[in-house]
Amino acid sequence: MLVKEKRTTNMQTMMHIMKANIGTGILAMPTAFMNAGLYVGLISLPLLCILCTHCMHILVRANNILSTRLGTGKLEYQDVASNAFTIGPRPLRPFAHWAARIVNLFLLITQFGFCCVYSLFVAENISQFFNELTPKEYHFPPLTFLAFFLPLFILLSFVKSLKHLSLASSMANLLQTVGLFIVMINLVQDLPSPDQVTQVGSIATYPLFLGTAVYAFEGIGLILPLQKEMKTPESLQGYVGVLNKSMVLVASINLAIGFFGYLKFGDNVKGSITLNLPAEPLYQSCKVIFACAIFLSYAIQFYVPVTIIWPWVCRRFNLKEGAKKTNTIEYFFRAGLVIFTVALAAAIPKLDLFISLVGAISSSGIALMFPPIIDICVLWNEEKGFKKWTWIFIKDGAIFLLGIAGFTTGTYASIENILIHFND
Repeated sequence: MLVKEKRTTNMQTMMHIMKANIGTGILAMPTAFMNAGLYVGLISLPLLCILCTHCMHILVRANNILSTRLGTGKLEYQDVASNAFTIGPRPLRPFAHWAARIVNLFLLITQFGFCCVYSLFVAENISQFFNELTPKEYHFPPLTFLAFFLPLFILLSFVKSLKHLSLASSMANLLQTVGLFIVMINLVQDLPSPDQVTQVGSIATYPLFLGTAVYAFEGIGLILPLQKEMKTPESLQGYVGVLNKSMVLVASINLAIGFFGYLKFGDNVKGSITLNLPAEPLYQSCKVIFACAIFLSYAIQFYVPVTIIWPWVCRRFNLKEGAKKTNTIEYFFRAGLVIFTVALAAAIPKLDLFISLVGAISSSGIALMFPPIIDICVLWNEEKGFKKWTWIFIKDGAIFLLGIAGFTTGTYASIENILIHFND
């Protein structure tokens, strides 16, 4: 998260965008390629990144237009949705308040989903690392480590300072950079022929690819807060703006990890590529590096739902901010939310399917379904001409339908595969 007292430079904003889009999703990208097929994934992933980036631009443009019309500062995602509905087509205007609530709901599902995935990721990687070093009689499953790390996650959630969270983000960035470099060293060695892996996957598993890919590019919720904190917010947009340059790098890294990861390990690829790395000291250290990075990132992801829910709890139960009793209740509240995310992770201990499920349910809505609706609402009262409006409706309609398709088929396929996993 950002320290609000200080405006960010273009380079700092670029780093934040990359951090928002490079997490556990990138390590699951080889599994996404397995579900799509090597060459289908190679074509689909850049196209999906272009669509997600375009939706980010839609949201930024809508924010600029609305803040100018309203004479206010830059808005948050839910406020953009609410105000867009207010000035949009007349039938949608009564639902402006609900638009903000629905966006908040999807943001909460997304962030809680991230927390679940992060806790499971840490447990799986530390479990494998520990089991590689100890005799078989001392091996423990990931769920044991999930329980072990629960108190640590709770303690981490008690950090409320934006300054300290920003420090954790920087540390996580450094660790992930080192980890990705080590992963790539392994992936580019002794590559088999592309003929040895599936080049065109099944239609039945393609929705799982969509869920994972959208999850990996789901940094749209951070774009507006970042724009608000920039020294030169106009630098965010443009063909060679901060956003496009950042997303080109994000897409390239995802593409490299996904393509080479699936090519190297084929259908044996696991929910996180780190779990496929050989039992050599360098690669074993990579699991600990990523586990530490994701552990630190948990607090950053956890910060968002707390800032949405806690003020509502205070209003609902007439709690006075800053009072000793309120602070004590808040700590119990934070601990309860952490226990909830870890329990949910324990209920679905299959990392790749959990990532696809989170991507399908919430990320599809945040990244692909809401932005085109907001775009039409914001532009509704502008004179664009028949051809221009035809293009806007076709483009936004196609993106919205893709989001709906990803939401429905991805959710169905993820739940179906989770049930199959439990029945095996």
